[in-house]
Amino acid sequence: MRKKIIIGNWKMNPLTLKEAEKLFGAIAKNVSRLKKTEIIVCPPFLYLEELKKLSRKISLGAQDAFWGEVGAFTGEISGQMLYDAGVRYVILGHSERRALGENNGSINKKIKSSLAAGLRPILCVGENMRDENHEYFGLVKTQLEECLAGISRDSVSKIIVAYEPVWAISSTPGRKDATPEDSKEMAIFIRKILSDKFGGEASKMRIIYGGSVNDKDAEGFLKNGGVDGLLPGRASLDAKKFSEIVTIAEKI
Repeated sequence: MRKKIIIGNWKMNPLTLKEAEKLFGAIAKNVSRLKKTEIIVCPPFLYLEELKKLSRKISLGAQDAFWGEVGAFTGEISGQMLYDAGVRYVILGHSERRALGENNGSINKKIKSSLAAGLRPILCVGENMRDENHEYFGLVKTQLEECLAGISRDSVSKIIVAYEPVWAISSTPGRKDATPEDSKEMAIFIRKILSDKFGGEASKMRIIYGGSVNDKDAEGFLKNGGVDGLLPGRASLDAKKFSEIVTIAEKI
């Protein structure tokens, strides 16, 4: 049985390194001696080097990576640079990045370059809203097919797919709560698309849920949502709540 995976996306938080160290340290203290759960924390770039020194129990992830290795790309950070800084995972295609203009083509290039650098991509997919004609399935299918175009079957086991319904995340105006049934329905669909594309190797890919999950609904998603883990955002900024999510995953 493979481990559950809990990934904390800190986004552009907290404001200072001191706060980041305090939060990271509290999480590390609360989640020791795990056997069935893997923890990844994705802080802002500036904090990665210092947080790496605080605990070996928690893997570090980045919130993005550029597709080029080196060169005249002002403001960008490459996968190789991140790997050398101790990062092993990278979130790609998050809805908040897509809202800034990122598209499936650039995400595809980032996945390929991240894999080449030794990173494990966490590919975010999900619809902005649900419609009565179920056209949102087609959107997610397109995201998967275009973002994973040209990826070899030998590499797919390194990729994690995060289902992130945009209408459910905390930063979306007028957001609605998603249910474990919503998650399971899409997880089954995603698994089918991956299986059609990659055959038996697709069974090695982990699918997680990332629609504003918290310590109150984590158990429902882990037990009944058809997923292998969770990608909390806001809840990961509270050491007690994040640790409770990890504890729940460990007990299941």
